[in-house]
Amino acid sequence: MVLPPEEGRGLTTSLTRVLVATAVPAERDAVAEAFPGPVRERTLPGALVHRTAGGPDLIAAGVGPALAAASTAAALTAAALDGRPYALVVCAGIGGGFAPDAPLGSLVVADAITAADLGAETAEGFLPVTELGFGTVTHRPPASLAAAAATASGARTGTVLTVSTVTGTAARADTLRARHPRALAEGMEGFGVAEAAAAQGVPVLEIRAVSNPVGPRDRAAWRIGDALAALTDGFGKLAPVLESWNQHDQ
Repeated sequence: MVLPPEEGRGLTTSLTRVLVATAVPAERDAVAEAFPGPVRERTLPGALVHRTAGGPDLIAAGVGPALAAASTAAALTAAALDGRPYALVVCAGIGGGFAPDAPLGSLVVADAITAADLGAETAEGFLPVTELGFGTVTHRPPASLAAAAATASGARTGTVLTVSTVTGTAARADTLRARHPRALAEGMEGFGVAEAAAAQGVPVLEIRAVSNPVGPRDRAAWRIGDALAALTDGFGKLAPVLESWNQHDQ
């Protein structure tokens, strides 16, 4: 149930300083299901925040790294200006998993969030933007937090790649895996969310529920419902870990 802002006043939550950014409303709502109770909406410039009664704040930040970064930055800035800065940002959603290490329905917690296609193609191969002398291509969540989240949720840990174009061929999957041997999953928002968080000195975590294998595009093989259910279940198990981090950072 979503309450208008005036009806939601007075709600207290243990995770109000944790922001969860998903790509689309279906993912946001799957996370919200792990925290039963009314939800209060708050409209910000560039972001609509759903404040749960017993869990974190949630935004559907948009598809792709650019929009996800912009929406996350807007929510982080508004919270900081309000005197209630977030202690942690979690990028969450469904995504592709690299077989056989990340099967359908499994959860992946990133220990590295990497932009897979930020760089330049050359005659000698792909050069990441770091080798061109600019920026970064990887953000690393706090190691203790990633490990605790994986243990609590039963997730696998490894690199989660951020791509601007979803992989749709076996050749592309093989290329990514060769370039990033520790990659377990790919999504489209993690690096953008991490860039926004890093700009404001806020730690980040990424969690993906696997809905499809990375490789040839076959929508009949997608298991979106199962992945969304896994996301809900995972966040239910993650709540104590996030609460502990939230309290430790205060």
